[in-house]
Amino acid sequence: MLALQLHELIADGIVLKHTDPGNNLVTDYQLSAFGETLTPVIAAMETWGNQYNAVMSAHK
Repeated sequence: MLALQLHELIADGIVLKHTDPGNNLVTDYQLSAFGETLTPVIAAMETWGNQYNAVMSAHK
């Protein structure tokens, strides 16, 4: 499942894949410049998640 999602993110230009030519077992993934534009969205989701956890913890 992870491989399928990574393949889709690569195909969409969000993630770049680098494989070490000397060692096929070493693969690196990073956000492309286009993928970096998602950083504010991801940060906003993290903020929301932290607030949600705080509210849920207060209700226990």
